[in-house]
Amino acid sequence: MTGWFRDGSCRTNPADVGLHTVCCVVNEAFLAYTKAQGNDLSAPAPAHGFPGLKPGDHWCVCASRWLEAYEDGMAPPVKLAACEQSTLLLVPLELLQAHSA
Repeated sequence: MTGWFRDGSCRTNPADVGLHTVCCVVNEAFLAYTKAQGNDLSAPAPAHGFPGLKPGDHWCVCASRWLEAYEDGMAPPVKLAACEQSTLLLVPLELLQAHSA
């Protein structure tokens, strides 16, 4: 289950310093990219009830990580309507619109 609250929604609160508000449709390129950055989202973590992601899955990504991936040419598509508005504190709307799935 994705999201800061693990309820399937990309919403946040002040305790979420990562701002997990960008609803992405992950692809192989992004999964390889984030693994190389030290966050292997494709690896299962059974102790945390996490099955690992595969291409096509939706995931709430930290706004700063999505922007970093964008700057490196690796940003995955986003489900714009499912991103929380606070994302715009870090990511310009135009970039999100250009990557809308």
